[in-house]
Amino acid sequence: MRARFGILLAGVALATLVLGGCPLQPGAANRPAGKAVVPPGGPAAPVGRRFDVVSAESLLTIRVYRAGPLAAAGHDHLIASRQLTGSIYVPGDLTGTTFELHVPVDGMTVDEPSLRAREGPDFSAAVPDSARTGTRRNMLGPALLDAEHFAQIVLRSATIGRPAQGALQAQVSVEIRGARHTIRVPVRYQQGPDEVVASGELPLKQTDLGLTPFSALLGALQVRDEMRVRFRIVAHRWFPGTGPARAH
Repeated sequence: MRARFGILLAGVALATLVLGGCPLQPGAANRPAGKAVVPPGGPAAPVGRRFDVVSAESLLTIRVYRAGPLAAAGHDHLIASRQLTGSIYVPGDLTGTTFELHVPVDGMTVDEPSLRAREGPDFSAAVPDSARTGTRRNMLGPALLDAEHFAQIVLRSATIGRPAQGALQAQVSVEIRGARHTIRVPVRYQQGPDEVVASGELPLKQTDLGLTPFSALLGALQVRDEMRVRFRIVAHRWFPGTGPARAH
């Protein structure tokens, strides 16, 4: 039951992965990261300086919570991705920023002890290896993320609001299992000549991503619809003749 309990949380964690945008063209989920894809009707090419995401310095986490009268029988779970890739193009006007990010589904982790230790009392309890393994297996299975047929979650910029006090409001389109969902993401940013850092935290409902929260025993054991997403994305300036920053 614990393994099944974590399925939705993991799936949502992937989908919410942190920045996204316009409708995908056929086959977009399998395009290599680091190549921005322009939606129909958009400009011929991305505009601005290119920054490539550094996977080793970036992290996305999703906190999913148990609910229902039998909640004590389950765990609050923490899903994470350390394999974010993609590119960000930053012009002089930040509202023209575009990006495309990729999240490999099979790279998602469940309940890493070191990450759980940072999340406070709700995540202080140890999760048995069997529960973590079962949760991840179910998460990647056909009932949820279907990793066999949908290897990546792709996120693209749609619109970027004007910056205020170091923060932006981004409209993000997330494609998961071939379906697109648009969410609003608050983003704090730091920009230098050779590095961009984007971070933020937001509530996200599973139903906003087209997912149905897990429920069993006539609702006695549930997964709460609302999750908490946190991200920090580091991207380094790309220069002609160099490989993508994620390969560093």
